[in-house]
Order: sequence, then structure tokens, then C-alpha cells
Amino acid sequence: MTGLRKNLGSVVLALLLASGVPLAQAGNQLYEPLAASAQAALHAAVADQAPLDPSFQRNPERARWLNEMSQRLARRIPDEAYRSELLRAVHYEATRAGLDPQLVLGLVQVESGFKKYAVSTAGARGYMQVMPFWVKLIGNQETNLFHMRTNLRFGCTILRHYLDIEKGDLFRALGRYNGSLGKPEYPNLVRAAWENNWSYPSLRLAQNP
Repeated sequence: MTGLRKNLGSVVLALLLASGVPLAQAGNQLYEPLAASAQAALHAAVADQAPLDPSFQRNPERARWLNEMSQRLARRIPDEAYRSELLRAVHYEATRAGLDPQLVLGLVQVESGFKKYAVSTAGARGYMQVMPFWVKLIGNQETNLFHMRTNLRFGCTILRHYLDIEKGDLFRALGRYNGSLGKPEYPNLVRAAWENNWSYPSLRLAQNP
């Protein structure tokens, strides 16, 4: 992503924060027919409900990450236990999908402001503002998009799917996620939230030049 795009995103985010305008940019992913193989693969990806990785308890680096992110998130989520549960879930689901957890935190900030029960005018739900049509495509009748791990699992799986479609182009993948492919506003907001609030030394995704 160019320096101009990066700076523009930071300026827009700062102005929104200063004005008190909520940052929810509710996801409005557009329905696109999926090939049977893609649908099956995505269904399998969201169906696996393995327990959270317990390594936070014995991995010093992950413990430092959790402590740092928890301090940053405390203003938005005062409950320490719930905050820790959310962060561990974000880390697990993002890593599982091959995403940077800090990127996902930036996306959640922009999409829902970390509000579990956020609902957009388009009907998108939860932390990552997942559109209900995804439940019909790759979920089942028991899928609850307000359930923390389910919402994060769907959101991360969908973003990974869009990244694969766009051959790793994060700018375009974020545009697809928001239903605004080709427009800079949403990718810039997510990038600014990611870098300004959740940046942390870790494996970073390749960005546009």
C-alpha cells in the first residue's frame, strides 16, 4: 500500500475518533456463488471446533502478546477475563486461517467496535460483521453468528477466502470483505486501526507496494 494510502487512512481514522463517530463499518460481503469444491472446503474450515490452543499458559511470547493486547483493549472491554478469552480466540482463529491477529483486531475495531451483538443495517452480525447468507452457504441450522468463536471463525475464514481469490492482495481482499471492492476508504480504515492500535512484532502479511 502506498504511503499516501497509509497516511490518508490514519488521518481519516483520527478524524473519526476525534468526532466521536462510531467506527463500525458493517461488513456487507456480497453474495457470490461458490463452486462446490470451494463451498465444501469453507464448510469444513468452519465446522472444526477444536479447543483453543492452551500454549498461552506455557509460551512466554504468547503470554507477552496477550498481556500487551489486553492492556490496549481494556478501555473497550473492562472485564479482564472476557477480554482475555476474546484475545485468545482472535489469536487462535486468525493464526489458524493464516492471518495476522493484529490485522483481525484492526478489522474488528472498524467493523463492530468490539461489540459482540452489533448488527448492521444490512444484517451483518457480531464482532466481524458476518452476513447471514454465509450460514446458509457454509454453516448449519445450529450456527449462531453471535457466538464469539463462531463469529471469529466465520470472519477469519471468509477473509482468508477473499485473500486467496485476490492472490494475497490485502487491499482488494478487504474491499471484498466490506462489499466495497476497489474503493480505498475501508481498507485504509482497517490498515490505520491495525497499525495505530494493534501493531506488534509478528509475521506480517504482504502488502500492496
